[in-house]
Amino acid sequence: MKPINIEKEKENYLHFIEGRKTCVMSMLNDEGEPFISNSPVVKIGDTFYIYISRIADHYRFIENSKVVDMLLIADEASTHNHFATERLRFKCTPENLGNEGHETIFEAFSNTHGNQIMSLLKTLDFSLFSLTPVEGRYVVGFGKAFDVNPSGTKFEHVVVDKKQR
Repeated sequence: MKPINIEKEKENYLHFIEGRKTCVMSMLNDEGEPFISNSPVVKIGDTFYIYISRIADHYRFIENSKVVDMLLIADEASTHNHFATERLRFKCTPENLGNEGHETIFEAFSNTHGNQIMSLLKTLDFSLFSLTPVEGRYVVGFGKAFDVNPSGTKFEHVVVDKKQR
C-alpha cells in the first residue's frame, strides 16, 4: 500500500465538508429507540446549523437529546466503490436557537438553499438548531479514516493494528 499524503487528504476533506448541503441525523426517540432523519444544513466556522419544522418528529427528538450524530455522505452517483463511500460523521451537541436574530446564519441558508424558500420557511413554524461537533471521523476509502474536527486543524490518520485482531 502506498503512503497516505495527509495534506492532500486534508485538502480533499475540507473540499468535501464545504460541498455538503444536507445531513443525516441520528438521535433517540421518546422511547429511547434509534431514529434517523435528514435536513438541509449550513456550516459556519466549526458549527453546523439546521432549520426544521416544529411538527417534524426529529424536532422534538433533537430538542430532547444531549447528543445527535450527524452524517455527511457523498452522492451515490459519484461513488465508485460503495464499500468505501466518502463520509463524515460528527457526534454533536444540539441547541435550539429559535427563529429570531441569527441573520448571519439565515444569510448562509439563503445563499446555499435559496432566498425564496428561506423567506417562506421563516413565516412558518421552523426553528434554528446548532449542532456543535464534539468529535468526528472522516472515511474516504480502505485504510483512509481520520479523526477530525470541522476546520481540519485536527486531522489524524486512524491506524488499525491488524495483528491484534
